[in-house]
Amino acid sequence: MSSAHQIEQIAERVERLLVRYEELQRTNALLAQQVEALTTERDSLKSRLAAARARVDALLERLPIAS
Repeated sequence: MSSAHQIEQIAERVERLLVRYEELQRTNALLAQQVEALTTERDSLKSRLAAARARVDALLERLPIAS
């Protein structure tokens, strides 16, 4: 195999690696956005759950004690 051919093959592989790297960067950015959105949603749901628990606890305290 000639040096020129080897260099050409290496250049092609480097190009493919660069394309794959860019694809992975885009995928990573999208996944980071999804994680951020899901984290925000989780925090909101946790807050709503805490508020609902507080309301249920307040209602339970208002119930008469069975004798």
